[in-house]
Amino acid sequence: MKSMTGFAHGEFTHGTYSITIDIKSYNSRFLELSVYVPSFMNTLEFQIRDFLSSGILRGKVEVSVKLKELNPAVSVNCNENYLKKYYEEIKRSARAAGIKENPGLKTLLSLEGVLTSEKEFDTENYAKSIMEDLETVFKDFDSSRIKEGMALKKDLEEKIEKLEEVLTTTKKYSAEMEETFKNNLKTRLQEVAGDLVDEQRILQETALMLVKYTINEEIVRLAAHISSLRDELESNPAPGKKIDFICQEINREINTIGSKNQNLEVAKAVINGKDSLENIREQAKNVE
Repeated sequence: MKSMTGFAHGEFTHGTYSITIDIKSYNSRFLELSVYVPSFMNTLEFQIRDFLSSGILRGKVEVSVKLKELNPAVSVNCNENYLKKYYEEIKRSARAAGIKENPGLKTLLSLEGVLTSEKEFDTENYAKSIMEDLETVFKDFDSSRIKEGMALKKDLEEKIEKLEEVLTTTKKYSAEMEETFKNNLKTRLQEVAGDLVDEQRILQETALMLVKYTINEEIVRLAAHISSLRDELESNPAPGKKIDFICQEINREINTIGSKNQNLEVAKAVINGKDSLENIREQAKNVE
């Protein structure tokens, strides 16, 4: 089980250039990827997205890739046509002004358009290095999510134990609750009907009403849902969404038990169970 929150940072040197990669993630219902790469490496973004999608199911993930050239390769070009034109024009203007000194090479080379420079980017090697380094950083990132996930799992297991207390308490008092309800209902029917209805009819009516108010079915379903919750924690590597769904079902059963309940101890257990259930649902938002 993994948490949706994680972070990893890596710095790598490759001869004439260095690469810095940061990966961080937050909670999100779906997978949201934001990838930042150098502008001249924009095409690499799609490759990075595919790589991340294969290892992350949901969460808001931000990846930053920075590349720094340690010894930049630069090509310099001299526009000889510009140089010649500048030289001839300056020489002509100098003669017209009575200046005998000819323009120096340093002056000519500083004029606009004479010299141009261009950085040389070895994008193929850059891309290869970035993807290899990304795999390394991703392993650290995934490890941080697994570590956080283990802590979440332990906390969830403790909360599930609290839910099981609701089940244990309800089972313990269910027969007593049923008997109390039966006796109360029988007494009310006798008070209303008096001698007009025989004992057998009262027992039949009591049995029919009891079907609506017994909690045996809720106990069975609650036990099954809690068992499913534990199974998800143990066997599902990404149980976040499933946990939330099961919690909705558990909440329905606990609410029904609470509405039918007439026992103080069960009422206390229901309140504690709802509190634990809310905590589980909150924690599930952090689980992938």
